[in-house]
Amino acid sequence: MTDGVPSRAFRRRADDAVLLASAAVVLTGFVLVEHRLAGTVGLPLDDGWIHLRVATNLAHGRGFGINPGEPLAVSTAPLWTLGLAGAIRLGLPGLVATKILGVAGYLGTALLTRRAALAVGAGRGAALAAALGAVGLGRLAWGALSGMEVPLAAALVAGAVLAVLRMRPWLASLLLGLATLARPEAGLFVALHGVAAGRVRAGLGRVTLAGLVLAPAVAFNVATTGRVVPLPAAAKVEGGLLGRAEGLSGAWRIGATRTVAYLGEWIRLLLADHWALPVLLAVGLIVLFRRRSALRWLGLALVLHPLATAVVAPYRGPAFQTGRYSSHLLPLALVVGAAGLSWVLTTLRAGGRGALGAAPAPLPGDPAAGATRTMEPPRLAAATLMVVLALGLVGRLGPAARAYGWGVQNIDAMQVALGRWVARETPPDALVAVNDIGALSYFGDRRILDLMGLATPAVLPYRRAGPAGVTRFVEARCPDYVVIFPEWFPELAARDDLLFPVTRVRLAHNAVAGGVEMAVYETVWRRERPGRRPCGETLAQAQR
Repeated sequence: MTDGVPSRAFRRRADDAVLLASAAVVLTGFVLVEHRLAGTVGLPLDDGWIHLRVATNLAHGRGFGINPGEPLAVSTAPLWTLGLAGAIRLGLPGLVATKILGVAGYLGTALLTRRAALAVGAGRGAALAAALGAVGLGRLAWGALSGMEVPLAAALVAGAVLAVLRMRPWLASLLLGLATLARPEAGLFVALHGVAAGRVRAGLGRVTLAGLVLAPAVAFNVATTGRVVPLPAAAKVEGGLLGRAEGLSGAWRIGATRTVAYLGEWIRLLLADHWALPVLLAVGLIVLFRRRSALRWLGLALVLHPLATAVVAPYRGPAFQTGRYSSHLLPLALVVGAAGLSWVLTTLRAGGRGALGAAPAPLPGDPAAGATRTMEPPRLAAATLMVVLALGLVGRLGPAARAYGWGVQNIDAMQVALGRWVARETPPDALVAVNDIGALSYFGDRRILDLMGLATPAVLPYRRAGPAGVTRFVEARCPDYVVIFPEWFPELAARDDLLFPVTRVRLAHNAVAGGVEMAVYETVWRRERPGRRPCGETLAQAQR
């Protein structure tokens, strides 16, 4: 301190300490709710167990895939999967590894968001508010504990935003390439970063650097699936450019009709995150463009994301699965919102005379501000606004924690329980057909056929032929057991000449599972061992 005034370094450490303490409180609350609802530590989506299955296989030399020895591009977030594999290789248990890396990404996102908000010109209070948003937004807190790629993608985007604001475009290109390996939708940032260069040669250079980061993953995709994109993307897509490439009928029409729907869902999701966020974003974007901020082009992703998703690869909207397909945008949203909040605070100081069209006083730290220092708005008005914003943030944490807890309860009671049943009750050489590949493969540790196509590309032509096609695939591959949601495959489940019910799980309160009931069936091919019933084409001949 100097003459009783805290130094800049002291203030920085104090603000970081506030962030870390707040994060500890939020995560503790989530874990307590998880313990109350689920009675265990787990993951709120089956997809988290997919990452752990692939990471465990890779860490133990069994290849990047669900089935050992069968490498396949089954992860849309390969960077996250590789990080988990490295942690497991170092000796960490899978669940511990995913929690540690998730929390690290969550904390990193908050710390980088505060620094980026300061770099965009926000005052200390607005920057701290943005960083507390990175801690307190339910989607990001959920992501920290989810076992998913959310915190890694968010931290990389926050780092790229900071690099852009500090005029380090090549570092930003590198980080955006890595972010795309963590969440493919972040590829939109790569394109906008190229546009922001202002010159064709410089823009191509930025895009090329990010492309070089992506090249190994693309090569692996092509080598294992014959596609540029990971297999789950091809299996899930319902239209748009990717759907057209997959030969789906009506792909263009589906992509076009979902643009408006996705945009509306995106706005509603931001309102659900925090009621003030869309307003501050709108103000912040105007401020960034008026000041010709280096961040203005990346900021357009906040508008273009739902439109690009609908046109390129529509599947589910931005709010699907706690908004995890769009959570990587939140650090950028918070930084842009901080610019908007600083403008509001500056206008309050000026007695409301400022107007967006009248170029309000420069934001603190903005290059256009020179040596000018802004004064704080009246303490009462600023305090009231901050309290209202804080209450809006805290008020959403309870529902978010309960959603997380119920997710863990559902996945543990259904997929994890049946995965353990498979490990306990089936022979090691059993072939199991499933529609959820995560916990069933991680805990069951059996070779699987994925009836949804995320890990078994051969099923995709059958799926596109409808329910009868899936049944034909099962008859062609002859698994020993089938573990499915019966309501997803009613025609297959009704085939009592092929499937014999063994056990099932029914959820009393279904929050995240694809169906309220999942059933295990023994198949006719398993039941008639050792003189197995003919399979595939031989089966068809035997039935004639």
